[in-house]
Amino acid sequence: MTKHLFATIVTTTAVAANNRGEGDGSTLSTLQKITRGNDQYTTVSAEAIRWGLREYFQNHYEKEVNRTFNAETDKYSFKDEQFSAEKYIDDDLFGYMDAKKGKDNEDATTKRRGALEISRAMSLDPYWGDIAFGSKGGEKGKTSIHSTEVHCTAYQYTIALTPESLKKPERALLALDAIGAVRHVGGNHARFLYDFHPESIVLRITDDPSPWIMDVFKRIGESVGCPRLVRLVEVGDVKADELLVGGEIADTPYGQQLKALGVQVYRGVKEAIAHAKEQLKQQLKLEVPA
Repeated sequence: MTKHLFATIVTTTAVAANNRGEGDGSTLSTLQKITRGNDQYTTVSAEAIRWGLREYFQNHYEKEVNRTFNAETDKYSFKDEQFSAEKYIDDDLFGYMDAKKGKDNEDATTKRRGALEISRAMSLDPYWGDIAFGSKGGEKGKTSIHSTEVHCTAYQYTIALTPESLKKPERALLALDAIGAVRHVGGNHARFLYDFHPESIVLRITDDPSPWIMDVFKRIGESVGCPRLVRLVEVGDVKADELLVGGEIADTPYGQQLKALGVQVYRGVKEAIAHAKEQLKQQLKLEVPA
């Protein structure tokens, strides 16, 4: 039976902003937004989160990464433009597409669908239009005074991965390490520090091809709860022994309810990830990557 790995992550609550220099002096919106019900929420793209994961692999497994980013030149470079999911972690996890002209000017496309799927991250709190004003130093001009959209919130997103779809299934273990250590998301957001590591995480290792655990975190007062996850376990839609829950959620009444239902609950995010890695290794007979 094919095993699938799913995880829903909620970040810490902090001030998110997108300080685009080219937006100074304009009315350009700098935080992406989405409407849900009658409220507006801010969102971070899956591409930006992938950027953060790529950064992790570049910093920790540079020899096994095909695409690298040079902050000094603001450019990407490839070790091998032919791509190789067998050889490179990023080509295996994130996929690639290389459209080239073949013989007789026919288009030949080399592509691989990314095995690691990532949803958009959505804020837990509605966005009420908070704006901070600033002034540039030095000589003043028409754009000296500028505004920046800011949002004090936490973000929630989900990842999905079928280890057997990787050329090297043991790379699923490295993906878990990366998810627990994303420093910041990419693109324009990288200019503003917003820690994207998990404050709490729900991991699911299952034969079920559907995640079921998307959007399970919810703002409860000033804290974060997961009433939907408790219900999913209570009604049997998600088996308790498929779940590992870690982080601050463990110290809430929801964490205690999940533990009473038979869910593996850990106070530490890293501890939960470590146990998830052990389960994957045992169930899929994976070797620990060097």
